[in-house]
Amino acid sequence: LNVLTNVFGKPRRQIFSEFEGKAFDDVTIDGDVKYHLGHTTLHTTVDGNEVLMNIAPNPSHLEAVDPVVEGIARAKINNDYGMESGKVLPILIHGDAAVAAQGVVYETVQMETLDGYKTGGTLHIVINNQVGFTTNYLDARSSTYCTDVAKVILAPVLHVNGDDAEALVHAMRLAIEYRQRFQRDIFIDLLCYRKYGHNEGDEPRFTQPILYKAISKHANPREIYAQKLMSEGIATQQMVREMQEEFKSMLETDFDEAKKIKRNVITPFMEKEWVDYPSAKPGEMLHAVDTTFDLDKLKDIAKYITTLPEGKKFLKKTVRLMGDRAAQVFERNSIDWGMGELLAYGSLLSEDYNIRISGEDVERGTFSHRHAILKVEDSEEEVNLLNEYPGKEGRFAIYNSLLSEYAVVGFDYGYAMASPDTLTIWEAQFGDFANGAQIMIDQFLSAAEDKWKVQNGLVLLLPHGYEGQGAEHSSARLERFLQMCAQENMTVANCTTPANFYHLLRRQHKRHFRRPLVVMSPKSLLRLPKAQSSMEELAHGTFQPILSDTTAVPEKVTKVVFCSGKLYYELADEREAQGADHVAIIRIEQLYPLDDLAIMQEVAKYPNAEKYVWAQEEPANMGAWTYMLWQMHLPLTLVSPAPSAATASGSHQVALQRQRETIERVFSI
Repeated sequence: LNVLTNVFGKPRRQIFSEFEGKAFDDVTIDGDVKYHLGHTTLHTTVDGNEVLMNIAPNPSHLEAVDPVVEGIARAKINNDYGMESGKVLPILIHGDAAVAAQGVVYETVQMETLDGYKTGGTLHIVINNQVGFTTNYLDARSSTYCTDVAKVILAPVLHVNGDDAEALVHAMRLAIEYRQRFQRDIFIDLLCYRKYGHNEGDEPRFTQPILYKAISKHANPREIYAQKLMSEGIATQQMVREMQEEFKSMLETDFDEAKKIKRNVITPFMEKEWVDYPSAKPGEMLHAVDTTFDLDKLKDIAKYITTLPEGKKFLKKTVRLMGDRAAQVFERNSIDWGMGELLAYGSLLSEDYNIRISGEDVERGTFSHRHAILKVEDSEEEVNLLNEYPGKEGRFAIYNSLLSEYAVVGFDYGYAMASPDTLTIWEAQFGDFANGAQIMIDQFLSAAEDKWKVQNGLVLLLPHGYEGQGAEHSSARLERFLQMCAQENMTVANCTTPANFYHLLRRQHKRHFRRPLVVMSPKSLLRLPKAQSSMEELAHGTFQPILSDTTAVPEKVTKVVFCSGKLYYELADEREAQGADHVAIIRIEQLYPLDDLAIMQEVAKYPNAEKYVWAQEEPANMGAWTYMLWQMHLPLTLVSPAPSAATASGSHQVALQRQRETIERVFSI
């Protein structure tokens, strides 16, 4: 609150009004408590220079906002200041207990000099109150100093007495000069205390009676500095008294003014960046978006990104891979997942959009399917064909991340927050590992627009599918994302064709608004011959939330099976093997928002249907089952593996047996 008022200039009357808990003027959002709301202001310095300042909206989860701030800073460096990091300064304000104990601090600090995440140094200010809520500092860390995480990157730490105002100013100036000269992180350990404990209504003497007995007798920093100035003849007692009375009177006036405010207003965060992106209206998430693209131009892109530069030696496997991708387009007209994805990026780049992808192993792809970065065999020089495509307007950047989920998702979320013109994607190594970033997903991704009126278009690609790889390599926890879905806050999809994935990515960035996209991305489908698309489907098609059964004869169908993801292909193979022409299989490609009208139109095609089945490969207590039971207005029967504590069996044989039993039961019930 001090930073919001005295640094950012947020009106005190507005903060007083927020303390009264009044409703917000925008009835479409829930809002948040006053000290979580972000703020943007343009500050004019004493030299007449203008400085644009943003304080990021943040949750109560300690330090969670750290990587978000770094992502915002990186986006502004890249897009607003011509890659000059000296023109942007990320400042992180920590607490002593949190900076020593929250692992995301370590993850964020480790980004300091990494190509995909560096921001030219961060100023870390640690408000060292020598206590964490009720926990003594001796119980809060094993290190000597709370700032010892700085040693990881050899960052300087300036320890400053919080009672010495001029020493603090000197330390701040020194820290800024260091950061600007060396483009590295620096920490300030501001040794101080909390006058009234954790908050104004707390009783700190319950847990720190000796400390707070000393604090109660200790003069506050204002009194100490005023006494210093008076002893030096710079200020007088009357001057100090008048300043104090003037400030108190100003607070009283603002407090009275706050009572006149009927509803609280959330000040738009980074309003300039979002002026061209009005928030989606109810129902708009289901509107069709034109994602077509000129076929000849798409072929031009394909030719360029499958042609290796001359004079460089590549691995034979790389040469063979590029040759096969060219054949997909120019000989077989059968595009696999990896090629379809790259063509989606190429088409967006040619339309003046930027693309940023990061995550563990994303350059090649965990499953060796992407190969967006090619390595020259004898030098390891990196070749980024998408970023070198002639005539492209956008920038294609892809980075293998440090082995972190929490901080990297936070960073990319921040980047997307500050750069709505960039298609920002985070890909998990396996979808199972996304829960390492659960705080970011819960507090930012799913709820930020409802809490803080902040849009975000971050895309999560979460490899998901049951192929017998065990409990940590099978499930992206689809059920958790669907549980968080409400008020059209995100899109959750599980595509089964390269063309639909291509159009899903293009739709995400062709919309006039931004909301998160969560994709249960494939593993086995990456190379499944039946999971391929034609160039015409890419160029002339559109995203289809529901995929009809084009092989079923409606009059013969007595059973309609709904499913999502790779299970479709296994069910289709079984139907063909059994000759079960009484079964129609409908794919739900977009699980949220669910297109109820399209589903009912599909159902209406089968007038003789007697049974409706939801089939899934996830255990009954997971996957989309409970969500579909709630959302679909049909008498659904579930076919799935039995409920399970673990997401999947650790035995490959048992996993295959369960999958086989599920497939057979779809046709036997």
